[in-house]
Amino acid sequence: MAAAEEHVGPPAGGPLAGVRVVELAGIGPGPFAAMTLADLGADVVRVDRPGGGSLAVPAEYDVTNRNKRSVVLDLKQRAGVAAALSLVERADVLIEGFRPEVAERLGVGPEVCLARNPRLVYGRMTGWGQDGPLAQRAGHDIGYIAVTGALGMTGPAEGPPVAPANLLGDYAGGSLYLVIGVLAALQHARGPQGAGQVVDAAIVDGTSHLTAMLQGLLAAGRWQDRRAANLLDGGCPFYGTYATSDGGFMAVGALEPAFYAEFVRLLGVADQAPPRDDLAGWETLRELIAARFASRTRAEWTAVFQDTDACVAPVLSLTEAPSHPQLAARGTYVEHGGITQPAPAPRFSATPTRVASGPARPGAHTAEVARDWDVPALTATAGPAEADRPRPAASRPREGDHPTP
Repeated sequence: MAAAEEHVGPPAGGPLAGVRVVELAGIGPGPFAAMTLADLGADVVRVDRPGGGSLAVPAEYDVTNRNKRSVVLDLKQRAGVAAALSLVERADVLIEGFRPEVAERLGVGPEVCLARNPRLVYGRMTGWGQDGPLAQRAGHDIGYIAVTGALGMTGPAEGPPVAPANLLGDYAGGSLYLVIGVLAALQHARGPQGAGQVVDAAIVDGTSHLTAMLQGLLAAGRWQDRRAANLLDGGCPFYGTYATSDGGFMAVGALEPAFYAEFVRLLGVADQAPPRDDLAGWETLRELIAARFASRTRAEWTAVFQDTDACVAPVLSLTEAPSHPQLAARGTYVEHGGITQPAPAPRFSATPTRVASGPARPGAHTAEVARDWDVPALTATAGPAEADRPRPAASRPREGDHPTP
């Protein structure tokens, strides 16, 4: 079902109900940040470009565009810029993910937008930030987390680091820090001073911020600056993953003494295990644990540790995760429009959130937004809706976009 048919008018409910957000279409962390605001109830209008679409993902499957509405504007044309600025005048927040100075060249930079709307929160999402020697350079998640030290902590001691998809940089260090910044700036804009501002969210900044505790441990001499040599990076035999007889894996996090005692008892190695605090015996302990896990299937070990405080869990795939009993009981995953996807998070007692609409098709909500935001120029300047034009074989980010996956 097309988004225009299932979602008429601005979203209702959620703690951000009444907040208006303009998202200048991009890829990677920007759309995810805007989705998060939309999940929280904000009325997010995504400004798509003519002929544009999602990067390598058909528009109808791009879950990061759920709960949004879309208009198509050509920001390389004067009329398109004028219509976009009319939206800005009525917005509380703008999000863009271009390289530095691209928005300025298009005529929708912070100076112009804040002059039109002094209370506007102008959120900027980049990998390298708005300044510095690499600010104008292309990049992707893996490069950003590489230079922050975060990537260097992953993987086994021998061999290369392991990239955790694009979760750590794009989304944790990027999108969520942009959301934090936008919400904080929105609180400021609605306070006594009533002033908007620019939020400069850079993936390298956010990812570095995530390492705060580890930097403290490093300074205190409690963290070794190498892989698989520490308590939380796989160096500890009772905090890591182990293969089972059927090719599955179990995750062990039995750090506290009481949890560890329960773990080795249920694993059946309590009488053989060397003292857990004897670092010299850790390799022996690791081999003992590995041999035991390799003797049974993942399902068998899951049953052994179910409903215990041993802190052991099966390692599930993306397709298996929604069926996990805890996630299923909480409704952590939902199905909407035939797509299984994570439900909005976190949860609110007074202002509940939901997946109200599927991925917004480019241009599908032009008439709605023109009416609801009182911007009649949209209908005159907008390009055709995505459903009305031929679909390209593959989509590419527009020139100057922040290139993240």
